[in-house]
Amino acid sequence: MPSIFSAPTRNLDVVTLHEVLRLRQDVFVVEQGCAYPDIDGRDLEPGTVQFWAGEGSVDATLRLLREPDGSERIGRVATAAHARGAGLAASLMEAAIAETRSPVVHIDAQAHLEQWYGRFGFVRSGDDFLEDGIPHIPMTRTR
Repeated sequence: MPSIFSAPTRNLDVVTLHEVLRLRQDVFVVEQGCAYPDIDGRDLEPGTVQFWAGEGSVDATLRLLREPDGSERIGRVATAAHARGAGLAASLMEAAIAETRSPVVHIDAQAHLEQWYGRFGFVRSGDDFLEDGIPHIPMTRTR
C-alpha cells in the first residue's frame, strides 16, 4: 500500500505541490472536461491541509478546508486513472476525517459517488445541483 502524507499547503515543497495540482488538472479539467478555476485561492488559506498518497509520485489527493463558520470541508478528491481501485482515495478520506476538529464536515459529492461517501458517514444534506455540467449533491458528516 502506498504511503499517505499530509501537510498544510504552505509547507509543501514545490515538486509535491506541482504534482497535486497536476493530478487535479488531469482528472477534473482534462478527463472530466470541466474548464474551471481549480487554483481558487483556497489552497493557501490558513488551515488548509493537502493529503496525498503514492510512492515517489502523487497517485491520489484531496484537500481539507476550514470554513469560516467552524465547520470543515473535504474537496478535490482525485485519483490517477492508473491507481483507481487500489483504495487510495478511501485511505485519504479516513486520514482527512481523522484530522478534522469540527463535528461537522461537508463535501459536495459527484452524485454517482453518494454511496461511496456514505461509507465514511456522509449523508445527503440538500438538493442536487449541477457543477461544471456534472450532477452533485451536498453531503454532511456529523459526529
